[in-house]
Amino acid sequence: MAMVGLFWITEDCVYVGAEPTGTAPGVRLTKDGVEILGLGQGGRGRRWDEIREIDVRDVAVRSAARRLLSMAFDSALVLISGDGEQPPAFTVRVVTETDGTIEASALAAVPGGIHPPDEYALSRALLTRLVDGDTLVDDLLTWCRDRFGEPAPAGDERLALLRRWTASPA
Repeated sequence: MAMVGLFWITEDCVYVGAEPTGTAPGVRLTKDGVEILGLGQGGRGRRWDEIREIDVRDVAVRSAARRLLSMAFDSALVLISGDGEQPPAFTVRVVTETDGTIEASALAAVPGGIHPPDEYALSRALLTRLVDGDTLVDDLLTWCRDRFGEPAPAGDERLALLRRWTASPA
């Protein structure tokens, strides 16, 4: 499994944000569609042909320098107070043909919950391409399966993957 942009990719499915455990909130993307998971929001699945849009809101986005500063401040605060928190949540909006807008929460999987602006923008573009059928969830799953056991991709590799998955067909 690996984190690329806003996506946590396993061999079987793709999560927007962290893969939820137990009753934690989350959004799972599969070959068949989108599933809203978690206590109080779970059990709602939609096929890709029912979905008109997927977007994310409330995602912490900062430049590399500001991200590092925020993470250092948060670490110092936890060290002093001893009060660690769960990863920050963000909102995933799924617009369907029949049910209108469904809002769900997902937890950030990236350290500090802060995403670089370019990864955030490319992740949003990838969500659009997934909805439009221009990129398939299978493309992301195949990539993950092909690199089983390898370390998580570094920043430049993550950006290259997002650019590849969001590139217009030739």
